[in-house]
Amino acid sequence: MPASLIRALLRPWTAGVVLAASASAAPPALEVLELTVAEAHAGFLAGRFSARQLTQAYLDRIAAYDLQGPAIRCIVSVNPAALADADRLDAALARTGKLTGPLHGIPVLVKDEIDVAGMATTQGTVVFKDYVTPLDAFVITRLRAAGAIILAKTTLSEFAGGDTYSALTGNSRNPYALDRTVGGSSGGAGGALAANFGLLSLGEETSSSLKRPAAWGALAGMRATPGLISRTGMWDGHPVPTAQMGPMTRTVTDLAKLMDVMVGYDPEDPITAFGVRHTPRTYTAYLDAAALRGARIGVIREPLGSGSRPESEDFLKVDALFQKALADLRAAGATLVDVTIPDRASLQAKRGGDPALTAEALRVYLARNPNSPFRNQADIDAHPAMATSFKATVAKYRAEHPESAAAVGVGYAGGGRSGGSRPPDPARILEGIRAREQLLQNMAQAMADARVTALAYKAVEHQPTLIAEATTPPYRSNGGVVSLNTFLIHTPTITVPMGFTPDGIPAGLAFLGLPFSDAELIRLAFAYEQATRHRRPPASTPALGTALAGGK
Repeated sequence: MPASLIRALLRPWTAGVVLAASASAAPPALEVLELTVAEAHAGFLAGRFSARQLTQAYLDRIAAYDLQGPAIRCIVSVNPAALADADRLDAALARTGKLTGPLHGIPVLVKDEIDVAGMATTQGTVVFKDYVTPLDAFVITRLRAAGAIILAKTTLSEFAGGDTYSALTGNSRNPYALDRTVGGSSGGAGGALAANFGLLSLGEETSSSLKRPAAWGALAGMRATPGLISRTGMWDGHPVPTAQMGPMTRTVTDLAKLMDVMVGYDPEDPITAFGVRHTPRTYTAYLDAAALRGARIGVIREPLGSGSRPESEDFLKVDALFQKALADLRAAGATLVDVTIPDRASLQAKRGGDPALTAEALRVYLARNPNSPFRNQADIDAHPAMATSFKATVAKYRAEHPESAAAVGVGYAGGGRSGGSRPPDPARILEGIRAREQLLQNMAQAMADARVTALAYKAVEHQPTLIAEATTPPYRSNGGVVSLNTFLIHTPTITVPMGFTPDGIPAGLAFLGLPFSDAELIRLAFAYEQATRHRRPPASTPALGTALAGGK
C-alpha cells in the first residue's frame, strides 16, 4: 500500500470531512473474502500466507472500497502499527512453530468509542478528533494478549448515539444498499465487517446500537449480559449499567471465539465481578448444530420497535423473513410457543436514565487520559465544534419545527450522549427502575409458564433508512428500533442473519434470554445459522485478487 494512501487513511479529515484517497491499491497477494479465524490459522500454520500478508490484504480492501469505489465510509483511521504487529507475530510463529494465542494474527476492527493506545478515539465527532489516549481499553489489552492485531477504528454516530451520520466522517453507507444507512451507533463496525475490511469487529450497544448494524450487515452480533465484558476505556462505561461492548462477526463460531477472549473480570469495572461464576471454559463448547432439536423457544409476534409501522410495505418485507425464520426453526426441530410479556409496552415507556451516573461515567472515562483537554460534560459542551455537529443541526431544526417530530419516526436513539445536561428527576429515575424490575419479572414468569429457554423476535422491524431522507429536513427515519433487552439491562441478546428482503437488504433474527443465558443463546443461534446459511457478502465490495486455496 502506498505510504501516501496510508497517511490519508490515518488522518482522513479536513474541516471535519473525510478526504478521498488519491491512489489506487495494487491487487493483494491473497483473497480474504469471508475468511474465518480457523481458515486464517490454517493458512498461517501451513505457510500459505503470513499475518503481514493478511493484514495488508485487509488494508488494500479498505483503500479500494472505503474512500473509493462504493465509498462506504466506515473507517475513521487505520492503526499505523498494524503491519509491525503482524511482523512480530510472524516472527514468533517462525521461532516457535506455534500460534501466540487464540486470535493470533487476526485483524480486528474497533468502534471508535473504544480506546486503543496511541490512536485517537474520536467518538464520531470533530470535538474529539485529536483525542489520543495513552492506554488500551481493558478488552483491547485482552485481544492483544490473545495475538489479535488492532487494524482500524470504525465510524459511529456522534457521541455514540443514533445512526452513523457525522460532521467528522460523513455518512456511512450500507454496503448492501449504498443509499441506505448502516445503522448505529456501531454502524461502521458493522458495515466494515460486512464489507470484509477485517476479520472480527467490536461494537457497543446502549439501545439498539449493535443489533441494527449486525442485522443490516448480515452479521452475528451479541450484547452479552452485563458483568461478562468490561467497559473500562469505553465511552459510557462504569458506572452506567446499560452500555455494553459486544462482538460482531460473520459467523457464530467466530463470535464464540471472540467472546472467549473478551469476557473476563476487571476490577476497574466492578460489574464484571458478577460474571466470574457465569463464564464457561469456552463458548465454542456450545456450538451444537443439532441444538434446535427439542428446543422450546418463545416467539414475540407483537411489534416491539419504536416508530414501527406494522401496516407498511417496509415492515411487511421484514416480517415475511421472520415468518420464514420461524418455519426454519420448526423444521430444525424446535417447538415454538407464542409469548406475550404482560404490560411490556406501558412499563417500557417509563425508561429513563440517571444523569448522575452518566456524569460519573464520563469522569471515569476522561480520568484515564492524563492529557485529556476535557474534564466533564461542560468542557465538551463549550467546544466550538459542538455547534456544527450533525446532531446540533437536527436539534435546531426540530426546535424550530416541533410539528415535524411526530412524522419523522425514531432513528437517532442509539445510546451515548449528544451534549448538554439535564437536571436529575429522582421520581422519574425511581419509576424507571421499578418498571424495569417489574418487566424483567414479567418476562421471566412468561418464559417459565411457556417452558421456553429463549425468546425469538425481529432484531429490527424495518429496513435501513435512506440516507438522503435521514440527513435532510425533516430528517425522517424508518424506525423499528427494538430496545427491549437494553431497557431490561441484564438480558443478553444475539442476532444472526435471517435472509434478505426483495430489495436485497439483510435482516436479523434475534434471541433474547434471561441473565447469564449467553451460552444458550449462542447455542441456538449457531444451530439456526447452520440450518439456514443466510450470510453472503455484499456485491458492492467484491474480491480484489485471486482466491485463497482452501478458502471461500
